[in-house]
Amino acid sequence: MNQSGIMSIEVVGLSKFYGEQKAVKNISFTIGKGEIVGFLGPNGAGKSTTLKMITGYLQPNEGKVLIGQKNIAEQPIACKQKIGYLPEANPLYADMYVKEYLSLIAGVHQIKDANAIDHIIEKVGLTVEQHKKINQLSKGYKQRVGLAAALIHQPEVLILDEPTSGLDPNQIIEIRNLIKAEGANKTVLFSSHILQEVEAICDRVIIIHKGKIVADDNLAKLKVSKPLEAVFADLTKPLSV
Repeated sequence: MNQSGIMSIEVVGLSKFYGEQKAVKNISFTIGKGEIVGFLGPNGAGKSTTLKMITGYLQPNEGKVLIGQKNIAEQPIACKQKIGYLPEANPLYADMYVKEYLSLIAGVHQIKDANAIDHIIEKVGLTVEQHKKINQLSKGYKQRVGLAAALIHQPEVLILDEPTSGLDPNQIIEIRNLIKAEGANKTVLFSSHILQEVEAICDRVIIIHKGKIVADDNLAKLKVSKPLEAVFADLTKPLSV
């Protein structure tokens, strides 16, 4: 909770079932403004399902998500206006030009500032590529387009699912620095399989395993006796039958 008493993200008793499969099981956490929180877990742990529920793309079977004290199930438009979301699949209109696509996204968000598109193109390093079709871009530059679309409306909450996927080492450093800069005045939940990225960007880590939170703590405390890789391995071992 921030000093004004407003929780930027509050997840309360969240569960998601697919038939008999319980993908997410009664999880709760809060993230305040200015926090960049790493969201970790092995494949199938429930990370992407949780992020989709937080952003309103999936409805939970149980529990609720509050964005700025508003329930996203009850006020979806008001909540989604506050959220920038880069999903793992990064769906894009591949036949559109980069600038054309970002103009479309700006229109969806009813952005009036004529310079907003040029500003975000420069911020994420797409200036040279802006007049290319998206299907002509490398995977790394497609990730930048997705990140630009997530940031263009200056959201208060940023949800990033594998944002550095497909980037080369230099691009990873650039995007890492951008996320850290954005996180200074935003609420950021950052999911990644790359533990080194989480260590470089985040101060706090949430680890989910088989749909349950198994750790939620300051990164320095989690690493006090062993590296993050060892902590992660210990907490996400296959459950005994």
